[in-house]
Amino acid sequence: MTNESSAPRLAKWPFFLGSILLLALAAFLCFHGRTRISGWEVLAVVICTGVGAAFSIWPFLLEYRSAEKLVETMALTSVVSQVQNIEQLAEQIGGATARWQSVQDSADKTARQAKEISEKIATEAKSFTEFLKNANDSEKAALRLEVDKARRIETEWVQVLVRILDHVHALNRAAAQSRQQNVIEQLGRFQGACHDAARRVGLSPFVAALGEQFDSKKHQVMDGQAKAVDGAPVEETLANGYTFQGRLIRPAVVRLRAEVEEVEAGQPSPAEPTSTETASQSSESEENELPLA
Repeated sequence: MTNESSAPRLAKWPFFLGSILLLALAAFLCFHGRTRISGWEVLAVVICTGVGAAFSIWPFLLEYRSAEKLVETMALTSVVSQVQNIEQLAEQIGGATARWQSVQDSADKTARQAKEISEKIATEAKSFTEFLKNANDSEKAALRLEVDKARRIETEWVQVLVRILDHVHALNRAAAQSRQQNVIEQLGRFQGACHDAARRVGLSPFVAALGEQFDSKKHQVMDGQAKAVDGAPVEETLANGYTFQGRLIRPAVVRLRAEVEEVEAGQPSPAEPTSTETASQSSESEENELPLA
């Protein structure tokens, strides 16, 4: 908006006075005692009237032009101030850009450092993982060696214990063949005590009952004797069978009733092994067939 109070004020009364005088002159020429005026008088009246009217309008035109120039000047001043504001804004933008560039440089530097740290961490983690893997492999190898050693030791002492129990069984059979009741009772108690001691470590001896049907899964006949058929009745147990921790490691060595009938009938049959020979053969076969996991 135009501020009219700040525009220069033009005095209008001289123009109004001149206009009144000219109009008065025109009126004087028109009404000065004549009924008819000449041509030059008409021309003078017209000129006076036009000039008077121009004098009355002229100050307003001057004020309008002055106001218009004032508006243009104010608009130009506003544009200049806006241009200055734009220059200040450009300077602020330049400063912000410089600061942003500095921040970006710092961020890039931090990112590079973080990348280097992450690479170092990855390298250290890889080295540590390889170290743990090597240590784990070494420990596994050592444990595997210890387990194999323990299994060999376990197999050896189980074999020794089985051989001892076979000899105890052979002694018990020899006592039964001697028909001396006192010796039979003493060796029977001794064999029971040995069996109880063996069961404490997981080794359980078993025998086939008289008349029990032959089962190839838990019974076997001595080498050199006829091949046994499942279902044949058992006459006698020549050597104990053994289970270790619930798993069969050797079936019981038995003699079938059909073989006894052949001997009684006088038919040729393999010679009956003695108790010591039976225990020795059973132990040798046990050493070859004793798998311990």
